[in-house]
Amino acid sequence: MRLAAIAFAALSLAANAANADAAETPAAQGKPTIVVLGDSLSAEYGLPRDTGWVNLLRERLAKERFDYSVANSSISGDTTSGGRARLPAVLNRLKPAVVVVELGANDALRGVPLATTEANLRTIVEQSQAAHAKVLLIGMYVPPNYGPDYSQKFHGVYEELSKEKKVPLVPFLLAGIENKPAMFQADQIHPTVQAQPLLLDNVWPNLKPLLGAAASK
Repeated sequence: MRLAAIAFAALSLAANAANADAAETPAAQGKPTIVVLGDSLSAEYGLPRDTGWVNLLRERLAKERFDYSVANSSISGDTTSGGRARLPAVLNRLKPAVVVVELGANDALRGVPLATTEANLRTIVEQSQAAHAKVLLIGMYVPPNYGPDYSQKFHGVYEELSKEKKVPLVPFLLAGIENKPAMFQADQIHPTVQAQPLLLDNVWPNLKPLLGAAASK
C-alpha cells in the first residue's frame, strides 16, 4: 500500500519546511462558522490558493444553499498538541457551530505515544463540545511498516473516540486515491488540485448531517 508514502511521510516534510501555508482564513460575519482544524492535507500545501478541499467546501455550501462560512485553521506539520494549544483562541474568536478535526498524522511520524494523541484529540473534542460546537473527526492510518498491531491501534484511537464522544468519523481523508499516483503532486505525498473534490466527497456525507436545514430555493 502507498499509505506509507502518503498519509505520514511527507506530512513531516511540510513541517520540516516550516510551511504554515494556511494562516487562518477568516469566516464571514453573521453566519454560523465551520472551523477546519488540520495539517497540510487541509492547508493547501503545494496548491494554488483557494483550490484545496476546504475552499471547495465553501463552494458546495453555497451551491446547496447552506448558509455557513468556513474558517480554515490548518497548519502544515501541525500535531494534535499544536491543535490543542491553539484551539481555545480559535473557539473564543470564531465561536464555531462545527469543528472539523483533521490531525494526528504527524503525531505518529514523530513517535508521539498513542495515549498522548488520544488525550489531545479527546480534549479538542471536549473543548469544542463545551463551546457548543458539533464535531466531525477525520481519522488517519499509519504506514504498514509501523506493523499491523500499531496500525490497528492508531486508527482505533479515532474509532473509539468517535464512539465515546458520539461524534461522526470520516475513516480516511485520502480514501479512494491512496493508490493513484496521478492524484498526487511531484512529491507523491500531497494530493493534487484534481484530487481535492474527492477529498471533499469523503468528508461531505458525514459533515452534511451536522448542518442546519438548507435555505429553501
